Amino acid sequence: MVGQIAQHAMEVHGEAWTIKELFTLPNEEIYWSIQIVMYPFMTGLVAGAFVLSSLYHVFGIEKLKEIARFSLVFSFALLPVAMMPLLLHLQQPFRGIHVMMTPHFTSAIAAFGFVFSTYGCIVATELWLVYRKYFVQTALELKAMKNRGTIDNLRCLLFAALTLGAWDISDEAVEKDHKACKIMAGIGIPVACFLHGYAGFIFGSVKANALWMTPLMPVIFICSAVVSGVALCILCYVVVQEIRKFMARRKIARWAKDVNAPTVDQLEGAKHEEVMIASNYLMYFMIAALTLEILDLIFRGYTQVKSWDILREVIMERDFTKIFVMQYGLGNILPFLIMVLPGRTVRRTTIATILVLFGVFMMRYNVVIGGQAFSLSFAGFMDYELPIIPHNIETYKEGLLGALTVAATPFVLFYFINKVMPAFLKEEEPTH
Repeated sequence: MVGQIAQHAMEVHGEAWTIKELFTLPNEEIYWSIQIVMYPFMTGLVAGAFVLSSLYHVFGIEKLKEIARFSLVFSFALLPVAMMPLLLHLQQPFRGIHVMMTPHFTSAIAAFGFVFSTYGCIVATELWLVYRKYFVQTALELKAMKNRGTIDNLRCLLFAALTLGAWDISDEAVEKDHKACKIMAGIGIPVACFLHGYAGFIFGSVKANALWMTPLMPVIFICSAVVSGVALCILCYVVVQEIRKFMARRKIARWAKDVNAPTVDQLEGAKHEEVMIASNYLMYFMIAALTLEILDLIFRGYTQVKSWDILREVIMERDFTKIFVMQYGLGNILPFLIMVLPGRTVRRTTIATILVLFGVFMMRYNVVIGGQAFSLSFAGFMDYELPIIPHNIETYKEGLLGALTVAATPFVLFYFINKVMPAFLKEEEPTH
């Protein structure tokens, strides 16, 4: 009886959005839907944002100092969302915590507990080292205030707790923080890459699927992850700077009281310089990612294993528009041309980053959905219809609204994290 209920739940789970054509096995559905597309997309943003922040902390590129701090805080906001698509996709989401509580290396999924926990600790430690001086200064200022209100008392307790008892903010202590931060960022780069590379490993190790089974899959995922993370940070950095410029013009609220607040010209200058440099690195990563994807496609066509006939029909015919027009054309070639042409501006770069994010999303979509588009019998096809209007909890989680919920969550988290760790904090720091 329990088995029948479970089987019925699985059938409903996939039948809600699967369209079959020709001969497919009775139990074949597109089980990995939009949330499994969002999962590697969101984890890629985490890894890419951290890599951008490390360009300053590890390699000492001083002109990326401000966007590097912004990227580190944004990476921390993205981190909890990495697991969110998996929890929404699971029919028993409360079991998901078992992966974190009992991690082991007997399976790729279980190893995620180690990787995710390690990466989370590294990012949290690096943030604490970057903001420890700010925590101490803020706690001391709040303690010195007279007639503190309830909010100020709570903030005082919060910032005092965040110091973890390390109240020394002498030049020597701060310099040690910077050195430790550089070490943590150096360790964090391979861990961040492994965090997303393992998602590609999960797909690449599925021997039963002809599209996914390639050793290049983890490397392709890592390169495209860096591309998407850098593009998102550039886009969000530009948007936030525009908001700050608007506040500076209108002298809104606390901005008018802060004598050290940057002017509109200073904000514009900083934005232009950092966006131009960051976009150069974005182009380098785009070249690497696109080269690997094309290499994989050429290798498949050249070797022509027995599954190539159906793969060719999926890639060259059924998904031609999604792969070659939307992913490669709009998501790779067009933004690359926009950025490489002379006279590049911030506005052009911003448009390019939106197209790049679209291209990486389509790459994830074509891998996840396209890999399930053909039957294991190689005689039939399946198509995926994204539920737009939810009529139950399942079609909400696995539909457009569920995907938008996942995409919006990091920005909500960033808003609150920024209240405690300001992404645009101005302070004199020694050169790393």
